[in-house]
Amino acid sequence: MEFEDRVALVTGGASGIGREVVRALAAEGARVAVCDLNSEGAGVVAAEVGGGALGVALDVTDTASVRAGVATAVEGLGAPGVLVNAAGWDRIVRFVESDEELWDRVIGINYRGVLAVTHAVLPHMIELGSGAIVSIASEAGRAGSSGEAVYSGAKAAVIAFSKALAREVARYGIRVNVVTPGLTDTPFLQRQVDEGHGKLMDAMAAATPLRRVGRPEEVAQAVCFLASERASFTTGETLSVSGGLVMA
Repeated sequence: MEFEDRVALVTGGASGIGREVVRALAAEGARVAVCDLNSEGAGVVAAEVGGGALGVALDVTDTASVRAGVATAVEGLGAPGVLVNAAGWDRIVRFVESDEELWDRVIGINYRGVLAVTHAVLPHMIELGSGAIVSIASEAGRAGSSGEAVYSGAKAAVIAFSKALAREVARYGIRVNVVTPGLTDTPFLQRQVDEGHGKLMDAMAAATPLRRVGRPEEVAQAVCFLASERASFTTGETLSVSGGLVMA
């Protein structure tokens, strides 16, 4: 199995794309720290996948919580050789109607959280002399998305950060890559429909060349590829999983 005897830490692991990443990594033998603000949900997913998986309470917007959560994961499973930053959040609203509270939450979860978790995990990878970091950004970070200006900016920052970090840590045998999903069938998508944005979601699906939304497990497979030795000579890259919505 590809990840046998390896420890992986996944943020946002209790639902959506993060949950499917946990399942995919565990299926390939990884011992996974399922990290989420929803500690109960993280525990449920950890129990579901088994294999020594550990549910960890972790708030990516709180540096102290991040450090404590990573310490718990290391104590329980060992140093992580794989980090997947999958925690994310947004609310669709025109920028002119947004406020600082929304900016802070979107940036805190989608960008600053990536910084905090990566900063806490990196020393362990450097000590191991190897590692793979994969962050979930979004096609919004490459092309922009109406009603998601701040989110688009935060996800673009994740892409730029990952490229710069890939250059810094290559000397330690650590690779850093990004996956950019398009419209994907997650609780976030359902929330947008519930909040009255169903027509916008339908329009985005219609604009996708493959004419459908993505499935979380499809994104998870791309993440696992970049985290695996199959991608051993790939770093600083951005892999689109969007059905052709954005083509670079």
